[in-house]
Amino acid sequence: MLVYLGLSAVAVFASSCLLLLFGDRSPLASTHLVLAGAILPLIVGAIAHFVPVLTRSREPHRAVVIAPLLLQLAGILVFLHFSGDAGVSVLLTAAWIALAVCLGIAGWLLSRARRTLGAPHPGWRWYLAALALLAVGLALVPAMYYWPQWRPALRLLHLHLNTLGFIGLTAIGTLQVLLPTVLSGPDADAADRLRKDLPLAVAGVLSVGVGAALWWPLSIVGAAALLHVSGRLGWAWLQRYGWRALLADGASVALSSALAGFMLLVLAGAAHAFGVLGARDAVAAFFVAFLMPLVTGALSQLLPVWRYPGRRTLQRDRMREVLVQGGAARSLLFLAGGLVLAFGYGEGLWLMALGLLIFAVSLVRAFLFVR
Repeated sequence: MLVYLGLSAVAVFASSCLLLLFGDRSPLASTHLVLAGAILPLIVGAIAHFVPVLTRSREPHRAVVIAPLLLQLAGILVFLHFSGDAGVSVLLTAAWIALAVCLGIAGWLLSRARRTLGAPHPGWRWYLAALALLAVGLALVPAMYYWPQWRPALRLLHLHLNTLGFIGLTAIGTLQVLLPTVLSGPDADAADRLRKDLPLAVAGVLSVGVGAALWWPLSIVGAAALLHVSGRLGWAWLQRYGWRALLADGASVALSSALAGFMLLVLAGAAHAFGVLGARDAVAAFFVAFLMPLVTGALSQLLPVWRYPGRRTLQRDRMREVLVQGGAARSLLFLAGGLVLAFGYGEGLWLMALGLLIFAVSLVRAFLFVR
Protein backbone atom coordinates (compact mmCIF):
# COMPACT_ATOMS: atom_id res chain seq x y z
CA MET A 1 0.00 0.00 0.00
CA LEU A 2 2.74 2.49 0.94
CA VAL A 3 4.68 1.80 -2.25
CA TYR A 4 1.50 2.38 -4.24
CA LEU A 5 0.79 5.65 -2.41
CA GLY A 6 4.30 6.91 -3.07
CA LEU A 7 4.27 6.06 -6.76
CA SER A 8 0.75 7.39 -7.26
CA ALA A 9 1.76 10.67 -5.60
CA VAL A 10 4.60 11.09 -8.09
CA ALA A 11 2.20 10.26 -10.93
CA VAL A 12 -0.28 12.89 -9.68
CA PHE A 13 2.51 15.49 -9.43
CA ALA A 14 3.51 14.78 -13.02
CA SER A 15 -0.12 14.85 -14.23
CA SER A 16 -0.79 18.17 -12.50
CA CYS A 17 2.36 19.67 -13.96
CA LEU A 18 1.34 18.56 -17.46
CA LEU A 19 -2.18 19.92 -16.96
CA LEU A 20 -0.80 23.30 -15.97
CA LEU A 21 1.67 23.38 -18.85
CA PHE A 22 -0.45 21.98 -21.67
CA GLY A 23 -3.99 21.36 -20.43
CA ASP A 24 -7.07 23.51 -20.11
CA ARG A 25 -7.84 22.68 -16.47
CA SER A 26 -7.87 25.47 -13.94
CA PRO A 27 -4.92 25.90 -11.54
CA LEU A 28 -7.42 25.41 -8.72
CA ALA A 29 -8.29 21.94 -10.02
CA SER A 30 -4.62 20.96 -10.36
CA THR A 31 -3.83 22.29 -6.89
CA HIS A 32 -6.63 20.27 -5.30
CA LEU A 33 -5.61 17.19 -7.28
CA VAL A 34 -2.15 17.36 -5.73
CA LEU A 35 -3.38 18.19 -2.23
CA ALA A 36 -6.41 15.91 -1.92
CA GLY A 37 -5.48 13.18 -4.40
CA ALA A 38 -1.78 12.72 -3.61
CA ILE A 39 -0.43 14.50 -0.53
CA LEU A 40 -3.28 13.79 1.87
CA PRO A 41 -3.37 10.01 1.21
CA LEU A 42 0.42 9.75 1.26
CA ILE A 43 0.77 11.62 4.56
CA VAL A 44 -1.96 9.57 6.24
CA GLY A 45 -0.27 6.40 4.98
CA ALA A 46 3.07 7.62 6.35
CA ILE A 47 1.45 8.44 9.70
CA ALA A 48 0.09 4.87 9.85
CA HIS A 49 3.64 3.67 9.18
CA PHE A 50 5.38 5.83 11.79
CA VAL A 51 2.86 5.68 14.66
CA PRO A 52 3.64 2.03 15.61
CA VAL A 53 7.31 3.03 15.81
CA LEU A 54 6.61 6.13 17.92
CA THR A 55 4.28 4.24 20.26
CA ARG A 56 6.13 0.91 20.26
CA SER A 57 2.98 -0.94 19.26
CA ARG A 58 1.89 -3.52 16.70
CA GLU A 59 1.19 -2.91 13.03
CA PRO A 60 -1.91 -0.81 12.19
CA HIS A 61 -5.30 -2.41 11.65
CA ARG A 62 -6.29 -3.17 8.07
CA ALA A 63 -8.93 -0.41 8.19
CA VAL A 64 -6.18 2.13 8.94
CA VAL A 65 -4.01 0.77 6.13
CA ILE A 66 -6.73 1.15 3.47
CA ALA A 67 -7.99 4.53 4.76
CA PRO A 68 -5.76 6.45 2.27
CA LEU A 69 -7.70 4.85 -0.58
CA LEU A 70 -10.85 6.58 0.64
CA LEU A 71 -8.94 9.85 0.74
CA GLN A 72 -7.81 9.29 -2.84
CA LEU A 73 -11.41 8.74 -3.86
CA ALA A 74 -12.37 11.99 -2.13
CA GLY A 75 -9.50 13.73 -3.90
CA ILE A 76 -10.75 12.59 -7.30
CA LEU A 77 -14.21 13.93 -6.47
CA VAL A 78 -12.71 17.29 -5.48
CA PHE A 79 -10.76 17.43 -8.74
CA LEU A 80 -13.91 16.70 -10.75
CA HIS A 81 -15.72 19.53 -8.98
CA PHE A 82 -13.05 22.16 -9.59
CA SER A 83 -12.67 20.96 -13.18
CA GLY A 84 -16.32 21.79 -13.76
CA ASP A 85 -17.40 18.16 -14.20
CA ALA A 86 -19.29 17.79 -10.89
CA GLY A 87 -21.48 19.96 -8.71
CA VAL A 88 -21.21 21.29 -5.18
CA SER A 89 -22.86 18.17 -3.73
CA VAL A 90 -19.92 16.09 -4.95
CA LEU A 91 -17.46 18.48 -3.30
CA LEU A 92 -19.35 18.36 0.00
CA THR A 93 -19.50 14.55 -0.15
CA ALA A 94 -15.73 14.45 -0.62
CA ALA A 95 -15.22 16.80 2.32
CA TRP A 96 -17.36 14.66 4.63
CA ILE A 97 -15.54 11.47 3.53
CA ALA A 98 -12.15 13.06 4.19
CA LEU A 99 -13.31 14.46 7.54
CA ALA A 100 -14.59 11.05 8.67
CA VAL A 101 -11.30 9.39 7.73
CA CYS A 102 -9.31 12.15 9.44
CA LEU A 103 -11.25 11.78 12.70
CA GLY A 104 -10.93 8.00 12.52
CA ILE A 105 -7.14 8.18 12.13
CA ALA A 106 -6.94 10.70 14.99
CA GLY A 107 -8.95 8.36 17.23
CA TRP A 108 -6.70 5.44 16.34
CA LEU A 109 -3.62 7.58 17.05
CA LEU A 110 -4.94 8.57 20.48
CA SER A 111 -5.72 4.95 21.29
CA ARG A 112 -2.20 3.84 20.39
CA ALA A 113 -0.60 6.65 22.41
CA ARG A 114 -2.65 5.83 25.52
CA ARG A 115 -1.74 2.15 25.40
CA THR A 116 1.99 2.67 24.92
CA LEU A 117 4.23 0.89 27.37
CA GLY A 118 6.02 3.86 28.89
CA ALA A 119 5.98 7.32 27.37
CA PRO A 120 5.46 7.49 23.58
CA HIS A 121 7.80 9.51 21.40
CA PRO A 122 6.58 13.15 21.35
CA GLY A 123 6.39 13.08 17.55
CA TRP A 124 2.93 11.53 17.81
CA ARG A 125 1.56 14.82 19.18
CA TRP A 126 2.66 16.61 16.02
CA TYR A 127 0.62 14.14 13.99
CA LEU A 128 -2.40 14.61 16.25
CA ALA A 129 -2.13 18.41 16.02
CA ALA A 130 -1.80 18.19 12.23
CA LEU A 131 -4.90 15.98 11.99
CA ALA A 132 -6.84 18.36 14.26
CA LEU A 133 -5.99 21.33 12.04
CA LEU A 134 -6.90 19.30 8.95
CA ALA A 135 -10.27 18.39 10.49
CA VAL A 136 -11.05 22.07 11.08
CA GLY A 137 -9.94 22.90 7.55
CA LEU A 138 -12.20 20.21 6.09
CA ALA A 139 -15.16 21.32 8.23
CA LEU A 140 -14.78 24.79 6.71
CA VAL A 141 -15.64 23.44 3.24
CA PRO A 142 -19.38 23.01 3.91
CA ALA A 143 -19.29 26.15 6.06
CA MET A 144 -18.30 28.16 2.96
CA TYR A 145 -21.55 27.16 1.31
CA TYR A 146 -23.76 27.50 4.37
CA TRP A 147 -22.43 31.03 5.06
CA PRO A 148 -21.45 32.45 1.65
CA GLN A 149 -20.93 35.93 3.09
CA TRP A 150 -17.92 34.53 4.98
CA ARG A 151 -16.58 32.53 2.03
CA PRO A 152 -13.42 34.61 1.27
CA ALA A 153 -12.25 34.57 4.88
CA LEU A 154 -13.12 30.88 5.39
CA ARG A 155 -11.35 29.96 2.15
CA LEU A 156 -8.12 31.61 3.32
CA LEU A 157 -8.35 29.92 6.70
CA HIS A 158 -9.04 26.56 4.98
CA LEU A 159 -5.98 27.05 2.76
CA HIS A 160 -3.57 27.81 5.61
CA LEU A 161 -4.84 25.09 7.93
CA ASN A 162 -4.34 22.51 5.18
CA THR A 163 -0.94 23.67 3.94
CA LEU A 164 0.97 25.15 6.88
CA GLY A 165 -1.13 23.24 9.42
CA PHE A 166 -1.58 19.68 8.23
CA ILE A 167 1.30 19.40 5.75
CA GLY A 168 3.67 21.75 7.57
CA LEU A 169 3.33 20.25 11.05
CA THR A 170 3.48 16.69 9.74
CA ALA A 171 6.57 17.50 7.72
CA ILE A 172 8.47 19.25 10.52
CA GLY A 173 7.57 16.51 13.00
CA THR A 174 8.65 13.76 10.61
CA LEU A 175 11.85 15.47 9.46
CA GLN A 176 13.19 15.44 13.02
CA VAL A 177 12.95 11.64 13.02
CA LEU A 178 13.65 10.93 9.36
CA LEU A 179 16.82 12.94 8.76
CA PRO A 180 18.75 11.30 11.63
CA THR A 181 17.76 7.96 10.10
CA VAL A 182 19.06 9.06 6.70
CA LEU A 183 22.40 10.16 8.17
CA SER A 184 22.62 7.25 10.66
CA GLY A 185 23.31 9.74 13.43
CA PRO A 186 20.74 9.99 16.23
CA ASP A 187 19.60 13.46 17.25
CA ALA A 188 19.54 13.34 21.04
CA ASP A 189 17.78 16.70 21.28
CA ALA A 190 14.95 15.91 18.85
CA ALA A 191 12.47 14.65 21.46
CA ASP A 192 12.96 17.67 23.71
CA ARG A 193 12.71 20.04 20.74
CA LEU A 194 9.50 18.38 19.57
CA ARG A 195 7.93 18.79 23.01
CA LYS A 196 8.88 22.45 23.37
CA ASP A 197 8.17 23.63 19.82
CA LEU A 198 4.73 22.12 19.20
CA PRO A 199 2.67 24.80 21.05
CA LEU A 200 4.54 27.59 19.25
CA ALA A 201 4.15 25.86 15.87
CA VAL A 202 0.38 25.39 16.33
CA ALA A 203 0.01 28.99 17.51
CA GLY A 204 1.99 30.12 14.47
CA VAL A 205 -0.26 28.24 12.04
CA LEU A 206 -3.42 29.57 13.68
CA SER A 207 -2.05 33.11 13.72
CA VAL A 208 -1.12 32.98 10.04
CA GLY A 209 -4.50 31.50 9.08
CA VAL A 210 -6.66 33.83 11.16
CA GLY A 211 -4.47 36.78 10.21
CA ALA A 212 -4.80 36.06 6.49
CA ALA A 213 -8.57 35.74 6.87
CA LEU A 214 -9.30 38.64 9.22
CA TRP A 215 -6.39 40.88 10.25
CA TRP A 216 -3.08 40.71 8.37
CA PRO A 217 -0.72 41.90 11.17
CA LEU A 218 -1.54 38.72 13.07
CA SER A 219 -0.18 36.66 10.18
CA ILE A 220 3.20 38.38 10.54
CA VAL A 221 3.38 37.24 14.17
CA GLY A 222 2.48 33.69 13.11
CA ALA A 223 5.11 33.72 10.36
CA ALA A 224 7.75 34.76 12.88
CA ALA A 225 6.75 31.85 15.14
CA LEU A 226 7.00 29.33 12.29
CA LEU A 227 10.34 30.74 11.19
CA HIS A 228 11.62 30.37 14.77
CA VAL A 229 10.56 26.70 14.91
CA SER A 230 11.92 25.76 11.48
CA GLY A 231 15.06 27.87 11.96
CA ARG A 232 15.79 26.15 15.27
CA LEU A 233 15.56 22.79 13.53
CA GLY A 234 17.86 23.86 10.71
CA TRP A 235 20.42 25.27 13.15
CA ALA A 236 20.33 22.06 15.20
CA TRP A 237 21.03 20.03 12.04
CA LEU A 238 23.97 22.24 11.10
CA GLN A 239 25.45 21.98 14.59
CA ARG A 240 25.02 18.21 14.84
CA TYR A 241 25.78 17.04 11.31
CA GLY A 242 27.47 19.94 9.51
CA TRP A 243 26.63 21.22 6.05
CA ARG A 244 28.97 18.74 4.34
CA ALA A 245 27.04 15.75 5.68
CA LEU A 246 23.70 17.34 4.86
CA LEU A 247 24.75 17.89 1.24
CA ALA A 248 26.60 14.59 0.80
CA ASP A 249 23.53 12.32 0.54
CA GLY A 250 20.76 12.70 -2.05
CA ALA A 251 18.01 12.11 0.52
CA SER A 252 19.42 14.41 3.21
CA VAL A 253 20.03 17.26 0.75
CA ALA A 254 16.42 16.95 -0.46
CA LEU A 255 15.04 17.01 3.09
CA SER A 256 17.27 19.96 3.98
CA SER A 257 16.08 21.73 0.84
CA ALA A 258 12.49 21.10 1.87
CA LEU A 259 13.11 22.80 5.22
CA ALA A 260 14.80 25.72 3.47
CA GLY A 261 11.88 25.89 1.03
CA PHE A 262 9.42 25.96 3.92
CA MET A 263 11.22 28.90 5.51
CA LEU A 264 11.38 30.79 2.21
CA LEU A 265 7.68 30.25 1.65
CA VAL A 266 6.77 31.48 5.12
CA LEU A 267 8.67 34.63 4.18
CA ALA A 268 6.79 34.70 0.87
CA GLY A 269 3.53 34.49 2.78
CA ALA A 270 4.59 37.46 4.90
CA ALA A 271 5.46 39.33 1.71
CA HIS A 272 1.98 38.55 0.41
CA ALA A 273 0.51 40.08 3.57
CA PHE A 274 2.30 43.31 2.65
CA GLY A 275 1.00 43.07 -0.92
CA VAL A 276 4.41 42.26 -2.45
CA LEU A 277 3.57 38.78 -3.81
CA GLY A 278 0.32 37.33 -5.14
CA ALA A 279 -1.56 34.65 -3.19
CA ARG A 280 -1.81 32.26 -6.15
CA ASP A 281 1.92 32.60 -6.80
CA ALA A 282 2.71 31.80 -3.15
CA VAL A 283 0.55 28.66 -3.26
CA ALA A 284 2.26 27.42 -6.44
CA ALA A 285 5.66 28.08 -4.88
CA PHE A 286 4.62 26.13 -1.76
CA PHE A 287 4.03 23.00 -3.82
CA VAL A 288 7.21 23.24 -5.87
CA ALA A 289 9.81 24.56 -3.40
CA PHE A 290 8.58 22.67 -0.34
CA LEU A 291 6.49 19.66 -1.30
CA MET A 292 8.60 18.44 -4.22
CA PRO A 293 11.93 18.12 -2.34
CA LEU A 294 10.09 16.87 0.74
CA VAL A 295 8.28 14.04 -1.03
CA THR A 296 11.14 13.01 -3.33
CA GLY A 297 13.62 13.07 -0.44
CA ALA A 298 11.34 11.08 1.86
CA LEU A 299 10.52 8.53 -0.84
CA SER A 300 14.23 8.09 -1.63
CA GLN A 301 14.69 6.90 1.95
CA LEU A 302 11.36 5.15 2.58
CA LEU A 303 10.48 3.38 -0.67
CA PRO A 304 13.32 0.84 -0.29
CA VAL A 305 12.17 0.12 3.29
CA TRP A 306 8.54 -0.22 2.19
CA ARG A 307 9.40 -2.47 -0.74
CA TYR A 308 11.85 -4.66 1.21
CA PRO A 309 10.50 -4.64 4.80
CA GLY A 310 12.24 -6.42 7.61
CA ARG A 311 15.98 -6.89 7.79
CA ARG A 312 18.30 -4.76 5.72
CA THR A 313 19.20 -6.45 2.45
CA LEU A 314 21.47 -5.83 -0.52
CA GLN A 315 18.42 -5.13 -2.70
CA ARG A 316 17.25 -2.42 -0.31
CA ASP A 317 20.66 -0.77 -0.21
CA ARG A 318 20.98 -0.88 -3.99
CA MET A 319 17.49 0.57 -4.49
CA ARG A 320 18.24 3.43 -2.12
CA GLU A 321 21.54 4.07 -3.88
CA VAL A 322 19.71 4.49 -7.18
CA LEU A 323 16.94 6.70 -5.74
CA VAL A 324 19.25 9.19 -4.00
CA GLN A 325 21.27 9.77 -7.18
CA GLY A 326 20.54 13.22 -8.55
CA GLY A 327 19.03 14.35 -5.25
CA ALA A 328 21.02 17.59 -5.16
CA ALA A 329 20.24 18.49 -8.79
CA ARG A 330 16.50 17.94 -8.52
CA SER A 331 16.31 19.75 -5.17
CA LEU A 332 18.05 22.76 -6.69
CA LEU A 333 15.58 22.69 -9.59
CA PHE A 334 12.61 22.53 -7.20
CA LEU A 335 13.88 25.42 -5.07
CA ALA A 336 14.66 27.53 -8.12
CA GLY A 337 11.31 26.69 -9.70
CA GLY A 338 9.46 27.61 -6.53
CA LEU A 339 11.22 30.97 -6.27
CA VAL A 340 10.50 31.74 -9.92
CA LEU A 341 6.83 30.88 -9.41
CA ALA A 342 6.69 32.98 -6.23
CA PHE A 343 7.54 36.05 -8.30
CA GLY A 344 4.79 35.29 -10.79
CA TYR A 345 6.73 33.63 -13.61
CA GLY A 346 5.17 30.43 -14.93
CA GLU A 347 8.51 29.21 -16.29
CA GLY A 348 9.12 27.76 -12.84
CA LEU A 349 6.86 24.88 -13.85
CA TRP A 350 9.45 23.77 -16.41
CA LEU A 351 12.08 23.57 -13.66
CA MET A 352 9.66 21.49 -11.59
CA ALA A 353 9.00 19.22 -14.58
CA LEU A 354 12.73 18.68 -15.10
CA GLY A 355 13.25 17.83 -11.44
CA LEU A 356 10.34 15.37 -11.55
CA LEU A 357 11.75 13.80 -14.70
CA ILE A 358 15.08 13.17 -12.96
CA PHE A 359 13.28 11.48 -10.08
CA ALA A 360 11.02 9.49 -12.43
CA VAL A 361 14.07 8.08 -14.22
CA SER A 362 15.50 7.04 -10.84
CA LEU A 363 12.20 5.35 -9.97
CA VAL A 364 12.18 3.38 -13.22
CA ARG A 365 15.75 2.27 -12.66
CA ALA A 366 15.09 1.34 -9.03
CA PHE A 367 11.99 -0.74 -9.73
CA LEU A 368 12.88 -2.35 -13.04
CA PHE A 369 16.64 -2.80 -12.98
CA VAL A 370 17.61 -3.36 -9.33
CA ARG A 371 18.07 -7.07 -8.69
